[in-house]
Amino acid sequence: MARYLLKRIGYILISLLFIITITFGLMKLAPSGPFTSERKTSPAIERQMQEAYGLNDPIHEQYFNYLISAAKFDFGPSFKYEGQQVTDIIKRSFPYSLILGLEAIFIALAFGVLFGTVAAIRHNKGSDYTVMVIAILGISVPSFVMATILQYIFSMQLSLLPIARFESFAHTILPAFALATTPLAFIARLMRSSMLEVLNADYIKTAKSKGLSERVVIYKHGLRNAILPVVSYMGPLVAGILTGSFIIEKIFGIPGLGREFVESVTNRDYTVIMGTTVFFSVLLLISILIVDLIYGWVDPRIKLANKGANS
Repeated sequence: MARYLLKRIGYILISLLFIITITFGLMKLAPSGPFTSERKTSPAIERQMQEAYGLNDPIHEQYFNYLISAAKFDFGPSFKYEGQQVTDIIKRSFPYSLILGLEAIFIALAFGVLFGTVAAIRHNKGSDYTVMVIAILGISVPSFVMATILQYIFSMQLSLLPIARFESFAHTILPAFALATTPLAFIARLMRSSMLEVLNADYIKTAKSKGLSERVVIYKHGLRNAILPVVSYMGPLVAGILTGSFIIEKIFGIPGLGREFVESVTNRDYTVIMGTTVFFSVLLLISILIVDLIYGWVDPRIKLANKGANS
């Protein structure tokens, strides 16, 4: 296991090196500069600002300096927000995205697994068709459209929940559901097809022939194997929800990291763009590693240590 973990950490570091290099290169190739804006700045002032931020140094020197700083989790100062470091912006905004993302993951996982299991047990019956219609709607309707619908129904018409902002738990319910809709639908479809396959397996038929109740067969023998594809999907899902909520954050006025990322692109704040990209990449790579470890725990047939040694 230790050898496997060391190898995976090595892969993560190599992946991050490539991501930092590609991101740095794209920022340097981008048209105009970080100090280009609608408000005209005199060439003398622009030269002074570039000198102050080290943008006049040779490219390779800038690259290695950035690489060393990124290894220390120091992404430099923001070009647009005076006196603010990129790490301060991440520390300030990420807790909002984290809380919202965890709520959305819980909703997607709990309801998705439940709906998929019910649909498989009630195959070709009313419950199955209802769940599939909900799943198709969930996949077809974009999250920003779902957010608008939820705001209109639950805030404007029924006045049950706040329409925007992030001040209490009640403020998080609508954005969390809007964010969870698509992954919930996908998990329900994934769980349904996996459970149907498991329920037709020989060991399930053997368990039934031994006189075990349907509840024991499904929840003790079927669910654990049927959930494996969902576990595989959790890695990209976790990173996607934690980092892909910028539209939802914008609609609900939540000061999360996704909104900071979008505004940094609009403001040409290159250090924030690079810093958040690297931070998102770290989240994704660590999420995939954790999911692989959970996968081995859920299915003991998968020996991670041997897999790591043989690969």
